[in-house]
Amino acid sequence: MSSRRDAQIFHKLVSVDEAVEILYKTFVEAGYPEVIEVSIEEAFGKISAEDVYADVDYPPFDRSTVDGYAVRSIDVAGANDIEPKILRIVGEVDVGELPQIEIREGETVEISTGAVIPRGADAVVMSEYTKKVGDKVFIYRHAYPGENISQAGTDFSAGDLVIRRGALITYREIASLAAVGRARIKILKPLNIVVYSTGKELVKPGERLIPGKIYDINGYSITSILKDLGMNVVYKGILKDEYEKIREEINKSLEEYDVVITSGGTSAGYKDLVYRVIEDLGGKILFHGLKTRPGKPTLIASRDKNIFIGLPGFPLSAMMVLTRIVRPAILRVYGLDEKKNLVKILIPYRIEAGRGVREFVPVSIVESEKGFVGYPIQLGSGSVYSVLYSDGFIEVSEDREFIDEDEEVYAILFSEKIVPAQLYFIGSHCLGVELLLKISKLRNTKIIYTGSLGGWHAIKRGEADIAGTHLLDEDTGEYNIHMIKKMGLEDKVYLIRGYVRKIGFIVRKGNPKNIRSFEDLLREDVIFINRNRGSGIRSFTDIMIKRILGEKDPYKMIRGYSYEVKTHTAVAAAVSMGRADVGIAVETVTQFYDVDFIPLAEEIYDFVVSKKGFNKESVKRFVETLSSRDFKEILSKTLRGYRALENTGEIIFSPR
Repeated sequence: MSSRRDAQIFHKLVSVDEAVEILYKTFVEAGYPEVIEVSIEEAFGKISAEDVYADVDYPPFDRSTVDGYAVRSIDVAGANDIEPKILRIVGEVDVGELPQIEIREGETVEISTGAVIPRGADAVVMSEYTKKVGDKVFIYRHAYPGENISQAGTDFSAGDLVIRRGALITYREIASLAAVGRARIKILKPLNIVVYSTGKELVKPGERLIPGKIYDINGYSITSILKDLGMNVVYKGILKDEYEKIREEINKSLEEYDVVITSGGTSAGYKDLVYRVIEDLGGKILFHGLKTRPGKPTLIASRDKNIFIGLPGFPLSAMMVLTRIVRPAILRVYGLDEKKNLVKILIPYRIEAGRGVREFVPVSIVESEKGFVGYPIQLGSGSVYSVLYSDGFIEVSEDREFIDEDEEVYAILFSEKIVPAQLYFIGSHCLGVELLLKISKLRNTKIIYTGSLGGWHAIKRGEADIAGTHLLDEDTGEYNIHMIKKMGLEDKVYLIRGYVRKIGFIVRKGNPKNIRSFEDLLREDVIFINRNRGSGIRSFTDIMIKRILGEKDPYKMIRGYSYEVKTHTAVAAAVSMGRADVGIAVETVTQFYDVDFIPLAEEIYDFVVSKKGFNKESVKRFVETLSSRDFKEILSKTLRGYRALENTGEIIFSPR
């Protein structure tokens, strides 16, 4: 069915706002949402489709809120520990019974919590302030009229509005419905949605991963986001790139579900089948293509009452389109606030974005003295790291060239709120940090890997509690200490001694290119993979290359010098798969990839702690763990090439 002749350009591109409006109107025109009646046991998490009024008072009678004695407040006026009032007990009232007793002057009755207040009483004295002797009780505390009594209709009076139409039914609403005797309620029926992933490269999590394959992410993340909206969602797995199979499955689902969602296969290439399937099934394509980056290959179509949504295949792209287009349209259909997941943030450094196309930029958000700060994660829409560490994304209009440092923008959150972290760690990527956090049991930690230099800047701006760093001073050969003066932080930081990591060349098994020194990187048959600027490894690499090349341009002299990755394991992955012949990383990566390691040096990975955060409990626990015997022993046993120093965990610089 597929051929290169089948490749088509995108249908008319629409803006983000146009896309939301088109999808919203399509839902409305199709008659969604339907109104159904359910029991209150089934109502949790649904949207009320009616105003609910109380038919009775709640509570339906005056009742005691404590165990004690029902009294006339005038009879216990002035009672205290020295001069108690003595009343005669004329009976008792238990819960669930209607009292036949009337209290007169000098009389009282014992009463249980929740019991009906007897005629004549206007207050209840708690048992703790009384002493029973025979048929009399000593009252050691006065009571004002109405004390410890919940009066009839205090919560709801007959005729009061209990739940408004359009309200989200939570445990509070369920309790209120039960209180006024409502057993059933009309709700807006949740959409029945089916989700598929498409692509022959996808493998179900748990199955063996072979070269060229990736685990399916979208099916699970898309399903979770839609369930969080209260929809009825089922994930039916992976559809391979086979036209007839996709056609059969989508056709069946369009008959069984309100909404069918796929991810992948929505581009206009000759191997992208989804839009052709929809047209073949008689679907009306409402739009195919967004004026956004990422997210362009988005497709919305309809057939009768059924709606089809085709999302991009890259995980982050799919999540952002779902959050920015599908989520607000559904929320509007159900009468909910479609903008409640917006939060104002500052961008910590200038980023290029927009430039003729509306752009979504994922951000990881931290708290600072200035408010919320959003660190851009610019790894591409196929990055799972971006999915894991993004709290949301910013939307940059096409007429912008950049977002400036400290510019205030709105972030669209993937969930409705930001959960503050115990500890904010920003800086260089290191498996030792993960081990530290595991041993210290600091679970709620926000980690943002920006490279060593990025960590120093985050400390200076007050956005990080701790930064990880391994920057070499070219003049002295020492690590990290020189950065304090260079950054002007002599009165603002502590430097805590960390540990040592072996770094070296990562080469393919057996070192087929016989790479032994930095001079070998100049060979025409060698492709190098570099680390990102600002990282400690990059700093080390630049210094060593400069010793060989002097002022010559390494980008022209070394093949691959311009190709940068953000982690040590990314270096090992590129080498193991043959995309590069050599890179520089820590020895630990050889535990995860079948590569060889040629040692070059030992570097020191230290921790910069802000003066303000030094006494924070989470920071104290982090530093205590770093200096502990357990960590020092586990470090070398767990991570190859790592070792603690005698002064690991000690302060090597204090603010003046």
